[in-house]
Amino acid sequence: MTEPLKIGVLLSGSGTNLQAIIDAVRDDGLPVDIVRVVSSRPDAYGVERARAAGIPAVALNRDVYADPEAADARIVDELRDAGAEYVVMAGYMRKLTPVMLNAFPDRVLNLHPALLPSFKGAHAIADAYQAGVKVTGVTVHFANEDYDKGPIVAQRAVEVREDDALEDLEARIHEVEHVLYPQVLRLVAEGRVKIGEDRKVSIAPVS
Repeated sequence: MTEPLKIGVLLSGSGTNLQAIIDAVRDDGLPVDIVRVVSSRPDAYGVERARAAGIPAVALNRDVYADPEAADARIVDELRDAGAEYVVMAGYMRKLTPVMLNAFPDRVLNLHPALLPSFKGAHAIADAYQAGVKVTGVTVHFANEDYDKGPIVAQRAVEVREDDALEDLEARIHEVEHVLYPQVLRLVAEGRVKIGEDRKVSIAPVS
């Protein structure tokens, strides 16, 4: 039986991807133990989701981030104290500093609502919609110091339909996120995700 992977989750908003992970642990046997949730905003609803699930949560505020490296050092302390092995960014709207990345080298996952390397940044869904592309999607990748440029673990395409409003596209992308992130976490927990010397990710077959 796979030993649960201990993760810390970083978020800034409603926490729907956190909830998807919580649900996958409860309903699908996802071998993950969420040991701490850290929010960059005290009013983020994701904090309430964590506490409702019995997960210790820490809510920071804007003042803490006046010094980004000091903020990351505080978060690292929280995650290490909780025993986190991996960091999972789930709608976390702060750029990580080397303090965090060096504390968890190649162990910080991020979810991006587009098919990287296209449509980087905080407005990826709207940017893709306004560009008129016919296909966009979701990417899970390892975070590094280059924003939205870390090694890609998995991607799923989402069609942009002719009659889509932006809200329709957003809803379908979020549905894919809620499936893909737990799938990737299962692969990581099973030890099947490897980064090669070329910094490309490979997924080992089931042994």
